[in-house]
Amino acid sequence: MESWARQRWTLIAVCATTFMLLVDITIVVVALPSIQRAFGAGLSGLQWVVDAYTLTLAAVILTAGALADRYGRRAVFVTGVVVFTLGSLLCGLAWNIAVLDVARAIQALGGAALFATALALIGHEFRGPARFGALAAWGATVGAAVACGPLFGGILTDLLGWRWIFYVNIPVGIFALVVALTRIVESRDENARRTDVAGLLTFAASLFLIVYGIIRGNALGWTSASILATLAGGVALMGAFVVVELRQTRPMLDVTLFRRRSFVGISLATFCIAAGMFGLLPYLSIYLQDLRGLSPLGAGLRFLPMTAFVFIVPIATRRLAARTPLWVMVTAGFALVSVGLVLMRLLVSSDSSWTRLLPGLIVAGVGIGLSNPALAAGALRVVDPARSGMASGINNTFRIGGVAIGVAALGALLENRIAASLTSTPQGDLHSLANVVSSRGVRGVAAHVSLVHPARVAFVGAFGDLLVVGAVMLAVGAVVASTTLRERKPVPAAAATEPAA
Repeated sequence: MESWARQRWTLIAVCATTFMLLVDITIVVVALPSIQRAFGAGLSGLQWVVDAYTLTLAAVILTAGALADRYGRRAVFVTGVVVFTLGSLLCGLAWNIAVLDVARAIQALGGAALFATALALIGHEFRGPARFGALAAWGATVGAAVACGPLFGGILTDLLGWRWIFYVNIPVGIFALVVALTRIVESRDENARRTDVAGLLTFAASLFLIVYGIIRGNALGWTSASILATLAGGVALMGAFVVVELRQTRPMLDVTLFRRRSFVGISLATFCIAAGMFGLLPYLSIYLQDLRGLSPLGAGLRFLPMTAFVFIVPIATRRLAARTPLWVMVTAGFALVSVGLVLMRLLVSSDSSWTRLLPGLIVAGVGIGLSNPALAAGALRVVDPARSGMASGINNTFRIGGVAIGVAALGALLENRIAASLTSTPQGDLHSLANVVSSRGVRGVAAHVSLVHPARVAFVGAFGDLLVVGAVMLAVGAVVASTTLRERKPVPAAAATEPAA
């Protein structure tokens, strides 16, 4: 009975903090127009509100997982709760866009500790069929958090103001801290001996340069010396990271895992859904608010059709999923998300109602609900259970890194396509106009009546291109999953289900 109670409280604490840290990726989505008005930020400023958080998460998760294996998963989890809660307070108090971005990065440092230990804590407490049930609950939490964020953000922004999307984390953090200190037991990898500082620095610097280069590419020119040097530097540092990890006795990322077909498949598939689907959400919110004229709450409510299925499907299908090959669940889920995005692209137009998005949102929600738990389960199967902190970190690095790169790349494409559409429109600085339309929709050119219709057409056309890119990425992910995850048991069953110590 005591063991069951401990498992239950561990799962509650992990799901509560996972929900909190992932909500903070999407909760800002519907608040972006309000933040833009408060601070006068352009498209790149709005992108950094999302990417300062996701980029830091992606850069630090691997190290946090390694630290958890070495110093104890509960200890790192508790530290993450404290840092995340304090970062949330600073976000709410921010007085300009730069302070908000810095506070978002601090939030993410705590979030990395929470996310890196999530699967490890579940893996330590649960075995056999119970583990898959716990992973289904965690997967439902992941999907619901990403999808519910816009609704919660809309409610808080409309009723209390955008700052409350951060203040609301404080009571959740206090609750999680109490549970962690009183209910969660400590676990660690006894073979972990040192922290991979060189790996952390090269990996974090590489991700930052790549995302920065993508975000600034339109403004500075994709063939400019600074952008080419930035992107080349990012790629070079990623190569250096691989070399550093190969020379480590206990690397935070065991790059030899890339020799395993199933590991490559899980990693690429996770990246595809993060970049192709979740990276779209900020621009879907701008479309709903600044093109369709909805309030933050109204935009959040329009995400509900997807939210419901993202949350319900993992729970409703958990027993079926336990008996179904991993590759089938992931492939089917990705195919449905891709179809959902295609439906949105086919039905949306510059003068259509938001209801045209409804079929696509529902189909995509079902697909996300099917694939999320399967991806989480697969991440735990590809490494020795003693290094589950690393497994959790790897999977979540690809997940959050995908969001960061997806937001940056899709934003760059949005601005580029809008600029191309407006070339025949009388204007001054075409780049500045495209930036305004990208970040504010038709609201940004409302004072110039002659630009309203061209801006609307340009934004909707560019948004349609984003939907196509997302659909292609999910289709690629489905193909990758169907061809790489067919191994029934990537690690021996005995290792995956051994009793807890």
